[in-house]
Amino acid sequence: MADVTTETLELTITRRIEAPRALVFKAWTDPALAVRWWGPRGFTVIECQMDARPGGAYRKVMRSPEGNLHRLRGVYREIVAPERLCCTFAWEDEQGGLGPETQLTVTFAEEAGATRLTLHQSGFATQAARDAHHAGWSSTLERLAGHFAAAGEH
Repeated sequence: MADVTTETLELTITRRIEAPRALVFKAWTDPALAVRWWGPRGFTVIECQMDARPGGAYRKVMRSPEGNLHRLRGVYREIVAPERLCCTFAWEDEQGGLGPETQLTVTFAEEAGATRLTLHQSGFATQAARDAHHAGWSSTLERLAGHFAAAGEH
């Protein structure tokens, strides 16, 4: 089940993940796990650095099915394991310059042995940017759910 709100320049997606909350949280904070599911369908993570602590940075580089590289990075602002993580999110160009920064908050709630994940991203400059993130996150969260289904970790 997924609930999506896109009425403003903010994005909220709620998704039930059939895995315990601690495992889902770890998938968001452990680079060895993140590379297995991160990114829209068909994308491959070719670089993943994560210093999952307040003030720590993360950086990911994904390759699209067409071979294009997509770079993103941010700084963790708050981490409350296994309930919540907040960070900045910005696309990075080939020279390392950052695009507009958004704020990302992901919460993890226990729900009868599964996890209700709520992703909230704010600070988009345009509806087009928000809509592109909606498509990307929706596909990414499908991959996350599929990761746990395939691993049988629930």
